[in-house]
Amino acid sequence: MSLTEQDRLEIEAGAFRKLLEHLDSNKDVQNIDLMNLASFCRNCLAKWYRAEAESRGFDMDCTSSNHPGQS
Repeated sequence: MSLTEQDRLEIEAGAFRKLLEHLDSNKDVQNIDLMNLASFCRNCLAKWYRAEAESRGFDMDCTSSNHPGQS
């Protein structure tokens, strides 16, 4: 079975949601720990998400509950 562009996007979206769930369920891991180990943090994810949404014409409010990494 060949992977279509839509399949790839859905797989990536699913993996991203799992990452967010994992970070949300492990709040004891501090942003500074993530930054030191992985060179990104929850705030970086939120900023990348917002930038991508805005590049596609969506207005993302920083306080939106749909904004990842900010729960």
